Amino acid sequence: MHIPPHDNQNRPIVGIDNPTVPLTYFNIVKLQPGEAFEYQVPGYETCIVPATGTVDVDVEGVSFAKLGHRGVDVWDGEPEGVYVPVGARVTMVCTRAAEVFVAGAKFDTVLDPFDVRAHDLVQYGSDDTKTHRKIKHILGQKHHGKVGRLLVSELFTVGAGGWSGFPSHKHDTDRRDSLGGEIIETRHDETYNFRFRPNHGSGVQMLQREDGKPGDAYHIVDGSTICLDNGYHPCCVLPGYEMYYFTILGGLSQRPLVQFFQPSHAYQIETIPGIKDMIAKFK
Repeated sequence: MHIPPHDNQNRPIVGIDNPTVPLTYFNIVKLQPGEAFEYQVPGYETCIVPATGTVDVDVEGVSFAKLGHRGVDVWDGEPEGVYVPVGARVTMVCTRAAEVFVAGAKFDTVLDPFDVRAHDLVQYGSDDTKTHRKIKHILGQKHHGKVGRLLVSELFTVGAGGWSGFPSHKHDTDRRDSLGGEIIETRHDETYNFRFRPNHGSGVQMLQREDGKPGDAYHIVDGSTICLDNGYHPCCVLPGYEMYYFTILGGLSQRPLVQFFQPSHAYQIETIPGIKDMIAKFK
């Protein structure tokens, strides 16, 4: 599902129990200096990530000051975040004009809040394969035990033009191999928000429900939100433009993501430099 960019007036873009992606939650909050925003999301753990600007965050009396240092856009500096436990009351106070992403995943256990001031970085792909990509994990592998079902990352194309999410993969079913042992795929709903540089750039999000059969394609622009419930889902950006997308994954039964690669293209895992390290970082 494609949700075009719009003025959401600080209301959730993907709310609780969304019919397409019930395991994820997404809001964009825009604030001017001195403005405050409060929220609670019952049944969901969340993560606050300033796309730009700076906010002070209070989570049930636990304070995290000066979150976010980016300027004009998501390319202007490194990400920071605050993990918010299920249903906690949060107050953000803006100290520098801010656009703030709020990512969430359904969960039922209250954990402790914490901040993330340094991210894990993975680069993979190559210019030759048109898959060169940089991933900044905000809530990633190293946060197991501190987070319930939520994975949060920022993904950047490297260079101008190219593909992401390839070889095509899906993660819409919890299943094991024929012997009932190894997990070969997990159910993780996924929500993206895209940005382009220059911002009049655009791209395409593909969604192929079944291998060997035609799928759907969505024209994505600066600010587009995509909700992915099932199917193989690579995306690409026009030549001459850079693409970013904020990624929210919510697991049904576990936090580690196990991707199932499309049989038609799975052999290309062996041809794209660094992709096996990328896969491992989501587990």
